[in-house]
Amino acid sequence: MSKNRQEVLIERPEGGRRRRMTVMATKKDYDDFAEQLAAIGRPIVVGFEATGNYHRTLAHRLLTAGFELRLISSVALARTREALHNGWDKNDSKDAQVILHMLRIGATQRYVDPLAAGINDLQELSKTHETISKAKTQTWHRILTHYLPLYFPEIARFAGNSRSDWFFALIERFPTPASITAPDAEAFSAAAWPLIGRKVSKARLINDIYETACASVALPVPEDSAAITMFRMVIAQGRSLIQQRDEIERLAHARLAEHVDYQLLRKIPGIGPINALTILAEAGDLRRFNHHRQFLKFCGLDLATCQSGTFR
Repeated sequence: MSKNRQEVLIERPEGGRRRRMTVMATKKDYDDFAEQLAAIGRPIVVGFEATGNYHRTLAHRLLTAGFELRLISSVALARTREALHNGWDKNDSKDAQVILHMLRIGATQRYVDPLAAGINDLQELSKTHETISKAKTQTWHRILTHYLPLYFPEIARFAGNSRSDWFFALIERFPTPASITAPDAEAFSAAAWPLIGRKVSKARLINDIYETACASVALPVPEDSAAITMFRMVIAQGRSLIQQRDEIERLAHARLAEHVDYQLLRKIPGIGPINALTILAEAGDLRRFNHHRQFLKFCGLDLATCQSGTFR
């Protein structure tokens, strides 16, 4: 499987010459391919290696045509290819041969189509949350390691965790010590009070920030400079990502609130809305696993034994 073309190798159970063909990633080629397979008039089993998301459209087309789909592990494929060909050489035609061999010996996994299984929306929620969380973390680190050391290094000790929007709101309004000390302490307290939200010893916190600004060693950069404008732009980006993440968490909980397995997962200590969402989005119906070890293996977490002679 690839973005633009798929290399296909077809073998009949009774043997004979294999048929090789290339299927381009177009609706016409997909429809023609499904019709050619159906014309064989026998049960068809299709094995493929997942490649990003490029396999999803063809896999769904073949599934709706009534064919059985089997997924080949990329790790198992690479190791089998090396064992069969005694080398690291890799190309699409060779991969097709190895996939066919693994399909023949049954070294495959069951393929669950997210759209057919009804978990496509959950997967998009989960993957988008992961993407936004990573972007938010990168923005947070950029602020902590670049902007604050230059323009207000001492305020970093008030930062708390990256989930707090109040700190972003405060430094967006007061990005430099000079912007804090320009008004008197009482005026700053009045302006900062609604930004910080609900905090224990809030008045003392605001007073500590003001006193910290008075003794800051920050660079004397004007608040209306291009540098501070860029600082505020990055802060706004971080706040936007926090809002997006919170909205995804709200949507996930609203969508799964009545889901029985979601409710059971939430009862496990340490599993919140996003962890429960991720489990259901990646695994689908948990009852398709007959034993917990099957689920561990599906996650790549199964224990392995190293044994030789009397050594175990």
